[in-house]
Amino acid sequence: MLTMNMKKLVLLTVFISFIVLYISPHDGIAGSQSSSLDKRFTITTIADDLQHPWGMTFLPDGDILVTERPGRLRIIKQGKLQSEAISGLPSIAAKGQGGLLDVALHPEYTKNGWIYFSYVSGTGNRFGTEVGRGRLVDNQIVDWQPLFSLQPKSSSGRHFGSRLVFDRDNYLYITLGDRGERFRAQDLNDHAGSLIRLHDDGSIPADNPFINQPGILAEIYSYGHRNIQGAALNSQTGILWIHEHGPQGGDELNIISAGENYGWPVITYGKEYGSGDDIGEGTHKTGMQQPAYYWIPSIAPSGMAFYNGDKFPAWRGNLFVGSLKFRLLVRLELDGTKVVAEERLLKDKLGRIRDVEVGPDGYIYLLTDAENGKLVRLQP
Repeated sequence: MLTMNMKKLVLLTVFISFIVLYISPHDGIAGSQSSSLDKRFTITTIADDLQHPWGMTFLPDGDILVTERPGRLRIIKQGKLQSEAISGLPSIAAKGQGGLLDVALHPEYTKNGWIYFSYVSGTGNRFGTEVGRGRLVDNQIVDWQPLFSLQPKSSSGRHFGSRLVFDRDNYLYITLGDRGERFRAQDLNDHAGSLIRLHDDGSIPADNPFINQPGILAEIYSYGHRNIQGAALNSQTGILWIHEHGPQGGDELNIISAGENYGWPVITYGKEYGSGDDIGEGTHKTGMQQPAYYWIPSIAPSGMAFYNGDKFPAWRGNLFVGSLKFRLLVRLELDGTKVVAEERLLKDKLGRIRDVEVGPDGYIYLLTDAENGKLVRLQP
């Protein structure tokens, strides 16, 4: 028989095990956190039977465009997924991790109608990330314009990036991966492993950091990246944040500055797959940027959004990151550019979270990466 004091101790232990745990990161290293109990929400499925959905964007009338990695563009009208895919996209190579990837509206979409797409294409057995734009008319993309093509192409099926973000001045940022060929990320005459900055028409801005420098591709804005699958502009500060996959550990959250080298593969907090051996020269090197935050072990991040809506007022200014590996949603609290707390939500509730967006209605929308992927909405 348990005594009264023993019963109280058992109850206290159970209670503590359910308390939401936060971590104040030390040198950017985060540990495990439990799901939220004090910020309750419901999960509503908007669409299912999506084949490996990758990106989404919201049209002014409330309809939602969703990309499927095999190469299809879908539309959700008045809350219902339309059975017929939108036509008119260019040739897309659904190879390995590649295919039809991100989608974004021009900031002045209501005036010009431009929709931007990132996708994988190429010839023969050589592929790479490309970006183009078109207009949506009667379930078809028209007026197609190619804007960017990663060079050189390669046969690898890995590390294509790729997110599309516009800043306050309508510059277009394109995130790329190293294509699984790590030292390309340090070669400024190679697009792989870099962040690209262009005008909305694909031309190169005159103030890009490497403009008119011999042997350097002028569209590169920053470099030394492994595989950037999340990017978001903080609308309050105008600062661009990205995250990138590490190898075995060492996923990074980075704040972007023009012309900077973010280190991969010379410095990293990750290790070689399997062996756990060190990569490169360590974790720090003069002239190479440190991450604002990093994860060990790797969470395999994908998708990212700042929350500035009105439905979850306690979460305003927080940064949300999807996790493929751990099948959860990460919530980061910020103090300026410093991460001060992390909370992990929806562990094993939805599956691999590929994209995170905040809708114009203030709700949080998630895409799950699966053969029968879903678009879901989080609401109070």
